[in-house]
Amino acid sequence: MIVVATDDFELYHDVVDELRDRGVTFTTQEPGDELPDRTRVVIRSPEDEAAAVSDTEGREIQTVVATAEEARLAVEEAVAILRGGGGRTIVGVDPGVRPGIAVLHGETIVSAFQVPLADAVETIRREVADAPDPLVRVGDGARLQGSQLINDLDDVAVEMVDETGTTPYLGTGARGMGDVLAAVNIARLSGDAIDSRRVEPTAGELQRIKDRSRRQSADGRTIDEGLARRVAAGDLSIDEALATHRERDAANESDADVDSRDE
Repeated sequence: MIVVATDDFELYHDVVDELRDRGVTFTTQEPGDELPDRTRVVIRSPEDEAAAVSDTEGREIQTVVATAEEARLAVEEAVAILRGGGGRTIVGVDPGVRPGIAVLHGETIVSAFQVPLADAVETIRREVADAPDPLVRVGDGARLQGSQLINDLDDVAVEMVDETGTTPYLGTGARGMGDVLAAVNIARLSGDAIDSRRVEPTAGELQRIKDRSRRQSADGRTIDEGLARRVAAGDLSIDEALATHRERDAANESDADVDSRDE
């Protein structure tokens, strides 16, 4: 059982809400009080008095120390301990414009996300920040987005995984879950260690980037191939490429005005 023993009001409520959302059995008490016999994990803040470290049967009781900002991660750690879900933290990523991301501790899925590509690296880094020897497994589909993720994750071990067959059939009511479920399957497959990946975008991929720029632009603007290549390489976002394109046009118009006045 999990015991929440903290005087930190914000941590208490955030942890309790997380535990209730997950349907986990827990109890609460004052820091320093004698722990119930079935206690396996104690969650407390750094300022709370430490409770006893063993129960009446001599079993070790583990403590998770966290601040309110770390409430979700603290609950994930406590639940993993409770379920015996020890093991390496592995993050599976199904790359794309909105990558699916799944975080596993051992065989336990502790969190899942689907975020814009621009937010994916930050999300992954946050999830592995305190994990010893974490591993990120990225599917080999969506070449351009996958390469961008691999190149940006330069501070964590990365494997590239053959993602063939990782997207499951989605029945009624499961629409929109495919990328996240694929990420779970990717996390469970061994891949090849990789530090960086550089791919040459095809003509079709460049055209799709240019088409996206036109759809995202309020004035129907389409970026040129050079800017599209920089977007493909991850050097620019679509919005940054559009801004650069506008600045170039403005500069060219200004030069043209000067030339016409000189004549």
